[in-house]
Amino acid sequence: MEKMHYTVHINATPHIVWDVLWDEDSYPLWTAPFSEGSRAETDWKKGSRVLFLNKNDEGMVAEIVDNIPEKFMSIRHLGMILNGQETVTDEKAKDWVGAMENYELKEEDGGTRLNISVDITDEYKDYFEKVWPQALAVVKSLSEE
Repeated sequence: MEKMHYTVHINATPHIVWDVLWDEDSYPLWTAPFSEGSRAETDWKKGSRVLFLNKNDEGMVAEIVDNIPEKFMSIRHLGMILNGQETVTDEKAKDWVGAMENYELKEEDGGTRLNISVDITDEYKDYFEKVWPQALAVVKSLSEE
């Protein structure tokens, strides 16, 4: 697994960017480049489980490792949901167990610098290199509206 880094400067406060990232109405909008109809089922509190699901109710199971509102969110992947069942033993799921996603927001130049680091498997590296910038463009657009 390789740690990839993505960053974008957004002309909005950390409060606004944070809301765009984690609000149940905007989350599906900025994650649509990854999977149309995606959603997250969670309360985003530290220690909580997260179900990252697509329109077919398949996806990832994760946990919130840390949540410092308007500053930092850390998520650890625990497994996958395939055919309606949680699994950590499926070969695809094994590749993602323990993968981390970190979102850091810093006030910068009258706006917010959003830094994201994600663990990515070799199989999905090219895909994420293409899709993460698209998703960040949506976060920027929604935040600057």
